[in-house]
Amino acid sequence: MLSNSKKYKQNVNRTFCPSRYDAVMACHYLITDIVASLDITEATLRQTTATLLKVPESAIKNLKIARQAVDARHKRAIHFLLNLEVQLEAALPLPLPKHVNILTQSQFTAQPPPSLLPSSREKRQERIIIVGAGPAGLFSALTLAEAGFSITLLERGKPVETRMRDIGQLRAHGQLNPESNTCFGEGGAGTYTDGKLYTRIKHPFVRWVMHELVKLGAPEQILVDAHPHLGTDKLVSLLKNLRARLLAAGVDYRFETRVDKIMLAHNRIQGVVLGNGEELTATRVILATGHSARAIYEHLADLGVPLEAKPFAVGVRAEHPQALINTAQHGAFAAHPRLGAAEYRLAHQALADPTAQGTAQGMRGVYSFCMCPGGLIVPSSTEPKGMVINGMSNAKRSARYANSGLVAQVYPHDLVAYGNDALRGLRFQRELEQRAYAMTQIPYHAPAMRLTDFLKGKSSSTLAPTEFRPGAEAADLCQLFPAWLTHSLREGITAFSRKLRGYDSSEANLFAVESRTSAPLSIPRDQQLQCIGIRGLYPAGEGAGQAGGIVSAAVDGLKIAEVIIQECT
Repeated sequence: MLSNSKKYKQNVNRTFCPSRYDAVMACHYLITDIVASLDITEATLRQTTATLLKVPESAIKNLKIARQAVDARHKRAIHFLLNLEVQLEAALPLPLPKHVNILTQSQFTAQPPPSLLPSSREKRQERIIIVGAGPAGLFSALTLAEAGFSITLLERGKPVETRMRDIGQLRAHGQLNPESNTCFGEGGAGTYTDGKLYTRIKHPFVRWVMHELVKLGAPEQILVDAHPHLGTDKLVSLLKNLRARLLAAGVDYRFETRVDKIMLAHNRIQGVVLGNGEELTATRVILATGHSARAIYEHLADLGVPLEAKPFAVGVRAEHPQALINTAQHGAFAAHPRLGAAEYRLAHQALADPTAQGTAQGMRGVYSFCMCPGGLIVPSSTEPKGMVINGMSNAKRSARYANSGLVAQVYPHDLVAYGNDALRGLRFQRELEQRAYAMTQIPYHAPAMRLTDFLKGKSSSTLAPTEFRPGAEAADLCQLFPAWLTHSLREGITAFSRKLRGYDSSEANLFAVESRTSAPLSIPRDQQLQCIGIRGLYPAGEGAGQAGGIVSAAVDGLKIAEVIIQECT
């Protein structure tokens, strides 16, 4: 059965629009917008395809699902929406049916698009320093090293194996290591999340990144799923494989190496100064430090590097029983083995708070963020006496609870009390984290509140069951945020409850504080992706305000690598 959704079809056709990177593949076709039962078999799919194309089944050489999404808009008829890649014995006559498109090489999931970044065995003399081993830093390092550059990759945190032990100490005993935690260390902050690979950006490098992840050990299913994810456990093994590949390419990969200063002269990069005082010289530095490297932001401001305050979001993390979310999203299909743990994405535009003063008035977006089905809430602090939380899931998403950020937008004009410079959002984040830390008796316990009590503005004396470690303490989160932010979060919860049955359940807790959704500032770049007015400094990824997730950060790192390679060719 074919869907009649014009909007869906337009989006698919736009996604698969041939570009200058494409080569047409003879006798290969893409069939879009197929509605399929959750119980569909390979045999049934093959038969349906042959009927649609008006060819015998024997004419189909290969058949593969190119994209798979769950359509749960109608709870009584949940189904898959599929795109199919088909290779036939002979070309179809023209014109093709509207739902059938000729495939190009970059669309074909069985192979990556043509290599856009050249590799070379010839070594170049120039050394490039990359600061930060998150997705932007890792992918730019890999690409530049394989193009023959001498790469020094500096990471303030530890390798993923020992980093896990430090995170375990925080979760088990409330002992924070400011240099090795859920934000600092190999893989960056995205390592200890759900490992989401979904991105809205459209660029040929997206598919290139996904294929590289498969080479490193990710399941091929990420090439097909509409909302692919890896899970923290899969990311850990993948990062080890990526490290081995970097070392084999000759990368000087240094852990527990913090960069304290950027060396500049006459508006040109000269290198970096490490925490131990050592100076490393280079004419190009890629700054991929992530959204939590506050000391670097402050240092750049002292140097006079152009920085801009930008909107970001803060709030709480909501935890519900996963069974409740499954029923709300999938109804009678909640236990279907092909659906797994249900997720949600919710958004609302909150009205102005009548009690707000001046600049805090106006519409404000409230939305779910980094939803982790079958996951855990984890402490994610990076600074002593500051409490931050985030969510994570393993690949199977099999834990008892679902969690998601519940955050409201914060604009630079909301924060005039924190200054007029680019660092005002950073100061606001830090203040919220310190206040959240002070709300509990035991260090790095999370202040928490029943969701229903937050709606009523009533302090919680007890909490719903939770598995948060090292522990949660009942607290009045209404007193944590400015009144205008509390107002927006409440309105958002009320709106979410109308969209998702049971969201306002008494079984749900809210944990504070979800403050690291994105960088609170950006580092503007010129057309060559260099810091404006500073030759050789390339701000990259989330820390530069140029990306928002694992894949988009990796793509941003590749864009910088491409610019450098082209300039040196």
